[in-house]
Amino acid sequence: MESTRQKKVSRLLQKEAADLFLRKGNEFAHGKMISVTKVRISPDLSVARIYLSIFPSDGQDVVLNGIQEHSAKIRYEIGQKVGKQLRIVPALAFFIDDSLDYIDNIDRLLKT
Repeated sequence: MESTRQKKVSRLLQKEAADLFLRKGNEFAHGKMISVTKVRISPDLSVARIYLSIFPSDGQDVVLNGIQEHSAKIRYEIGQKVGKQLRIVPALAFFIDDSLDYIDNIDRLLKT
């Protein structure tokens, strides 16, 4: 069960990560839209798992690898924004959120 502090930090990191990908998304994935679907944070606030949805979905692995290679830079950029609210910026781990693809697949199967 997430504590209130975890929820607040998750929302803050989701907002700042979404803003970062909105401003600098072309550096990581030219011609693709990256959205942050959810952020899960560990109980000790040291690791944040950021789930990304990438549209269009072809080539998601390449985009995710590019984002993971730049995770230190992304953590620094987020740290510049949240440095006054958080004492330590958590380590970032990025994952693909494929729930939209799953919903689309189920919808397609139901139509046939």
